[in-house]
Amino acid sequence: MNETNRAASTNKQNLSADIVKFIKQKIIVGELDPGDRIVETSLARELGVSQTPIREAIRQLAGEGIVTLVPKKGPVINTLSERDVFEHYSFRSVLEGMAIRLAVQNVSNKDIKHLEQFYEDMKKKLDDDTIESLQQDSGYIHHYIYMLSKHSVLVSMLHIISFRNQLVNRIVGRKFSKEKEVSEHGELIEALKQGDPDHAEKVMREHIRRAYRDYMDIGPVTRLELAQNEWI
Repeated sequence: MNETNRAASTNKQNLSADIVKFIKQKIIVGELDPGDRIVETSLARELGVSQTPIREAIRQLAGEGIVTLVPKKGPVINTLSERDVFEHYSFRSVLEGMAIRLAVQNVSNKDIKHLEQFYEDMKKKLDDDTIESLQQDSGYIHHYIYMLSKHSVLVSMLHIISFRNQLVNRIVGRKFSKEKEVSEHGELIEALKQGDPDHAEKVMREHIRRAYRDYMDIGPVTRLELAQNEWI
């Protein structure tokens, strides 16, 4: 492949990647909803590109399980089933339990002071009516714990599940108040401060389980009894 063709191929890949990000963002902000159809011609006109990079982006989204290619209908954004949500939260509990376990062993006094100050600033936002949600603040605390783990595979897994996280949080945001976001996340910083890996992992896994139960508005038993009873 000569330099011209290589550059053209790279530009084509970058364009498709940008379109993937664009579609994901439209889903996250609610401009596209699960169950909606993506009209390739309309999207191509909106972005001022041909349908070729649109189709390539759609194929990538299909590979990630974000859309389904429905015969005679085209790409449709997948809905989150009860099973999808269960798998997402149960997987998070394992990942983040390990992340905070490692974080406890790496956290410095400087890190603790930073998180405590961040949390204090987060609490101040409770009285700011211009701020509707504290999801980004909550997400920052979780992200910081991942970074403190200093585990490259764990961090890479965070990137892989980040879109599903944002999609779930978009729905959670309709249920969770700012007060709940604050009350639920102080415990993670306290667990880091205590310095006990076993305790920290237990706190994190229960934190994720509780978020799942709140999301589903369920009691101890649901339609996924056999799978869930081992976890919730």
